[in-house]
Amino acid sequence: MKQQQLTQMLDEFRALLVHKRAELIAIRDASAEARAPVSLDQQSVGRVSRVDAMQQQAMAHAQERQRAMDLMRIEQALARIEAGEFGFCLECDEEIPIKRLQVDPAALLCIKCAV
Repeated sequence: MKQQQLTQMLDEFRALLVHKRAELIAIRDASAEARAPVSLDQQSVGRVSRVDAMQQQAMAHAQERQRAMDLMRIEQALARIEAGEFGFCLECDEEIPIKRLQVDPAALLCIKCAV
């Protein structure tokens, strides 16, 4: 692959990762209220409603943990681009196929090693 094509491809992956990072941060900020502590005042909220609110809060926390992991993978992928190590499997050091990176630009492993 020519250097110009490689540079263009890396720029496209970088832009995709930066866009995805911005989306995840916006979702995280918008969902902060859903992760807030649930009020224990039984006068304003009944027991069933409070349990439901606590379940929703637990789901919001689980989603936030997944977002945090996704953000970490994105940051790692951006660091690999800057270091010139992007697109190589961390296990076998072979190139990760472009089609896999197009689906998940933060992929750390090739298909063979991921299975």
